[in-house]
Amino acid sequence: MFLLSRQLTISLSILWMMAAANLVAKADTIPSLGHLYRHKFFIGASVSPSNLRSEATRLLIKHFNSLTAENVMKMGLIHPEPGRYDWSGPDSIAAYARAHGMKFRGHTLVWHKQTPDWLFRGSDGGTVSREELLKRLREHIFAVAGRYRGRVYAWDVLNEAISDDPGTFYTRTPFLDICGEEFIEQVFRWAHEADPEALLFYNDYRETDPVKRRKIIQMVTRLREKGVPIHGIGLQCHWSIYSLREAELEACLRDFAATGLMLHITELDLSVWPGEPERRALRPSDNVNAYTKEHAEKQDAIYGMIFRSFVKYSDVIQSVTFWNISDRHSWLNEWPVRGRLDHPLLFDRNLQPKSAFRKVVEQAGNK
Repeated sequence: MFLLSRQLTISLSILWMMAAANLVAKADTIPSLGHLYRHKFFIGASVSPSNLRSEATRLLIKHFNSLTAENVMKMGLIHPEPGRYDWSGPDSIAAYARAHGMKFRGHTLVWHKQTPDWLFRGSDGGTVSREELLKRLREHIFAVAGRYRGRVYAWDVLNEAISDDPGTFYTRTPFLDICGEEFIEQVFRWAHEADPEALLFYNDYRETDPVKRRKIIQMVTRLREKGVPIHGIGLQCHWSIYSLREAELEACLRDFAATGLMLHITELDLSVWPGEPERRALRPSDNVNAYTKEHAEKQDAIYGMIFRSFVKYSDVIQSVTFWNISDRHSWLNEWPVRGRLDHPLLFDRNLQPKSAFRKVVEQAGNK
């Protein structure tokens, strides 16, 4: 019995290794996205330091020529306490990008979320003064953008300042409450002073909503009229297979291209679930991990449409970044529904190309 069990274990191990080898072979024979799109735009992925130590590195090296720090450059992680910076994560991504000849995008210098509480507290424990908060912002920008000068080629300087509410222009944040809207102008000027060669972007989501889009365009137009150094608009592109329409995407790209600013697609993913604005618990009716034929067919068609549109506007779109490498590490797993998996990217949980990958490949030859 022991011998039979041992033989069965060995046989299963051999079968597993053969299957794994076949998966690797499959991934190695597909074309490189970065190479296919090299004359149109960079193909990027957001990463964490742990991604760079995982088996996903073979996908990074083959398919991507631009990296974005997914979280470790956000203020709460890189500058958790007054006077203390944690450079370990960003340094590792910067070194990896340089070693593999990749571009490195910085994300993000100023955002009202994932911001440490100390930033908004005065010495008396109350709300910090306007002057002190602006001083802290300037010091932070000079420290971070200055450290990565010459390594980060483009910065998301300001993230998500425009309100989703049609009747409200700016999102209500401590930055806005304490400093007023002039802080927006200042952070771009300081970023330019800290690194005059870097491209500077305003970054936001819900870009296909025409009301929010008009507000974004109005804000960046005012900044340019004031001579503020802003070079482009980052379109996050967190979309769902149930909501994105070709006419909406076409209008979005046309309107933003008309600003004369560069466009970067900064955080692309395509959820297989309908969009939900609020976090919620799992319901008995939720199918927590299914990736059905319907999901795949919808995702295939929409990814094809998305890249057909991106190629059409490739004279103004310089970079297309996916928000992580594969479904395995997507931020949409567990969000907004706890315990539910999502399947929003071109590579699955086994790091294999999905059928949507082929649809993206097909668009590379178009114009």
